[in-house]
Amino acid sequence: MVGWFCERDWSVAMEILKKKKDFQRVYRRGHSVACGALVLYLSRNRGQGRRFGFSVSKKTGKAVVRNRVRRVLREICRLNEDWFPHDHDVVIIARREAVGKNFHDLAGQLYNLARRAVRKMTSKG
Repeated sequence: MVGWFCERDWSVAMEILKKKKDFQRVYRRGHSVACGALVLYLSRNRGQGRRFGFSVSKKTGKAVVRNRVRRVLREICRLNEDWFPHDHDVVIIARREAVGKNFHDLAGQLYNLARRAVRKMTSKG
């Protein structure tokens, strides 16, 4: 039997930040860059690989809207992990402007933010 479960490679699952203390550490120690729809925080971690966290405020909309934005951002990060440096935590905050955007608009903005964040970290150390 061949189904979606058999074909998926579970070994390459993206690691997600879930604990409040992890988010707070990234906010406190990380470098941030922002654009109209997104804010990106980038912080070095201690050899734990790339880890992603997503935050969508209740101001953005009801649960269906927030979850859709979160799913789109998670898929963009999953497909493009190489945009972000290894051994770093990445937290992406979606603003209200992210609600009307499609996959490609958000991907373009996230790509530009990732480039700016990496540049900012390398220039400041």
